[in-house]
Amino acid sequence: MNLRNTFLGNFINLLFPQLCQACKATLVGTEELICTDCLYHLPYTSFHTQPDNIVAKQFWGKVDLQAAYALLYFEKGGKVQHLMHQFKYSNMPQIGTRLGHIAGTQLVQNPVYNTVDVIVPVPLHKKRLKTRGYNQSAYFAQGLANRLNAQVSEHNLIRKVNTATQTHKSRFARFENMQEVFAIHQPQDLAGKHILLVDDIVTTGSTLEACGQALLTIPNIRLSIATIAYAT
Repeated sequence: MNLRNTFLGNFINLLFPQLCQACKATLVGTEELICTDCLYHLPYTSFHTQPDNIVAKQFWGKVDLQAAYALLYFEKGGKVQHLMHQFKYSNMPQIGTRLGHIAGTQLVQNPVYNTVDVIVPVPLHKKRLKTRGYNQSAYFAQGLANRLNAQVSEHNLIRKVNTATQTHKSRFARFENMQEVFAIHQPQDLAGKHILLVDDIVTTGSTLEACGQALLTIPNIRLSIATIAYAT
């Protein structure tokens, strides 16, 4: 160990402490982005052990899925909301990769997800991508791919229309807002694959439903869904 570098690193951390992105406590030792206490106490769903979980039931009769999953429960004012806000709006895409690693470590235990070939993030429209600078779902996908030994296909599912925000819309209005929004650029590249469609948060499921319907036009695919959080 280089004592000089260690001393310098500790001095820098003293002046500019690294904070947990969920609770704002000062990170110590080898902690990265999320403190040990938050990592242990985040509201994990355990949906990877529950085939008929809440997320899966949300798509019954709407999208033909092999499995569906969310890593965390999302509650307003909670740690997950703080974490997601930093991830999406504070230029911290590395949070998504970290959460993807955690989710992938769970999913690799499930034989359904072990057969995933390609991970497809829900796309942003090019205008929104330019404003934000990155697609948060793509970073979550990269973290998952690292654990599931799968490829990421970031530019095959495309968003044709820059839809209005979904935040204050009813479920029907969200579904209506998503109609004919998505398209497949090169379906032959995904034919016959088990595709894992990923997004940051699932609420009504309208966006994932529209993406799933577009993907299911590809011949002989199997489709599963994974998100960072499920909004209760």
